[in-house]
Formats: sequence, C-alpha cells, structure tokens
Amino acid sequence: MGEMIVEPIESYALSKSVKKVKTLFSRIGVVGCGVEAQGIARIASWHGMEVVLVGTDDKCVNEAKEGVSNELEKRIQSWGLTPSEKRAIMGRIHGATDFKDLKDCDFIIEAIPADPATGHRDLNERKRIFREVEKVVSEDAIIATNTTTVVITELSSELKHRERSVSVHFFTSSPEAKIIEVIRGLYTSDEVYEKVCKFVELINRDVIPVEESPGIVSMRIFVSLLNEACYTLMEGVATMKNIDKTLEIGLGMRIGPFQTADFIGLERIVTWMENMYDEFGQQKYKPAPLLKRLVRAKRLGMHTGAGFYKYDENGKIIAEDFAISKINSLK
Repeated sequence: MGEMIVEPIESYALSKSVKKVKTLFSRIGVVGCGVEAQGIARIASWHGMEVVLVGTDDKCVNEAKEGVSNELEKRIQSWGLTPSEKRAIMGRIHGATDFKDLKDCDFIIEAIPADPATGHRDLNERKRIFREVEKVVSEDAIIATNTTTVVITELSSELKHRERSVSVHFFTSSPEAKIIEVIRGLYTSDEVYEKVCKFVELINRDVIPVEESPGIVSMRIFVSLLNEACYTLMEGVATMKNIDKTLEIGLGMRIGPFQTADFIGLERIVTWMENMYDEFGQQKYKPAPLLKRLVRAKRLGMHTGAGFYKYDENGKIIAEDFAISKINSLK
C-alpha cells in the first residue's frame, strides 16, 4: 500500500490572511441632511451601495433618515417596494456627525442645504467641507458637489488634489429622473470624470456631460421658462393653473413651471437667478417681480405651505389659483 499523502487543509480554507476585495463605489459618503442629500442617499442605497450620511448633529441625521424612510414608505404604498426591501435599503444608510467616518468612502458628495432664510449656501462653508473631507479620505477618493450655480473649479481651488473634484447634479424637482448632469472643472482629471460617469451608470441613470457654467443646462433653461411664465401671468394672459396645464399637456412637462418652482423652493430659485444674472448680466436671468414679491411675503413654496399655490401638510394643493389683484398687492 502506497504512502498516504497528506496536504494541509489551510491551503483550501478561508483564512484571515485572505483580503476582502473592495469594489468601486461600494461605500459612498453624503454630506448634508436636506432633501437633496436624502435623495442621493436613498438612490445609492437602493442600488446596493453603503452610504455614510454626515450631518451636523444626531438630530439632523435622524431627521434625514426619517425623511428617507418616509419616502420609501410611499413606494410601499404604491406597490413599488416591499417592507423587507425597505429594511435592506435603510440598513445600508449609516448616520454620522464626524468627517472621520468618511475615511473608507471612495466617493463623497457634498449636498448641504441652503440657508432657509436666504436660500444661499455659504461658499466658504462648502470649501471648508471639501478641505475637511480631503484630510480623512484616501488620495484616490473622489470629492464632488451637488450644485447648479457654483462652479467646481472655484469650490475645489483650495484642495491639495484638485484633480479629484467634480460636480454632479441630481434633479431635486424630479428625484427619479433618469439623468444626472456631470460637470468637470478646470482641474478634473479624465480618470475621475470617467469613474463618476460609471457611478451614474451604476445607479441606473444616463450621463448628461456638461461644460462648467453657472446654472449648467437645467437651471439656465428652467429659470428662463419660469420668468416668462411669471410675466405671462402678471399680464393676465392666462391663469396660473392654465399656464401650468398648457405646459404639462401641450408640451409634455411632468408638472408645470409654477408647481415645479414651489417644489424646489422660491428662495433657492431667486438665489440661483441672481447668481446667473451677476455672472452673465442678461435680463432673462433677473428674477421677475412676482418671484421677488412672493419671497418677500415668505411664500417660499411647498415647504412653507404656500408659494404660487397653497398646500396642506401632505404637500397636496388646496388652493389652485389666486387673483391677479392679490398678486400685485404682495409686498
């Protein structure tokens, strides 16, 4: 009988020496707790990515996670999601209040909310966030912003590795829109840009390549449309409801310009328009008087219960129109 050959079983077993391979975009970071940040976290988690959601404090983070949970609950009610799928999605979203928790992320998106009183996002604060994130992440991690009017070149100007920065625009007015505008800055490397385009594909969206410009494509065209809708209303050409209806049914918009503006927030739109007016000096970007009047009257949109329309606590329109005389009396 031949000699029995004995081989060590360790060669065939899993051991601690086997390193887990990390896939690209397996863990991303989102800085901010507003509606935009919640949407990005939900979409990424929905597609199997681990998400670190960073806020200023536990209360902010918990409210953001609750916002994501409520949005997913709507999908369950419409038969677009099951309770077990919701639990899995929420299980991939991890709250944090320290930038150090982003150290294992390979893609970080800044999406801090605007000041509710002014609609402005502090540029210096956003630059500070970029610097703080760069301190804790690896050299090949991508640092991005979800913005429309601030150019990424300026935002990333104080980074050590400026070539890692890029801008992405998720559509606030239509969270499930299957497109994302991707904007490369002056320093953005080809490698980083291609990786971000791959991320967009992974979350089942199409890339809209955009050259760096305040307002990019979507906001430059939308605010011009909204301005014209405001002047049409102020001139008494048609009612607000019928102007929205014309663009919805006649031109195929999902919702009309007035309702879209209410969803986004009028104070934010006025800020965007003022930024573009300062940049380009063109009258089409100057906010229409009606927009300014509504903002002064604190009718800022759905989130305040009244903008162009009035809303109930669930965001349903309860007042579809108001008279031109009432509009002109707004201070």
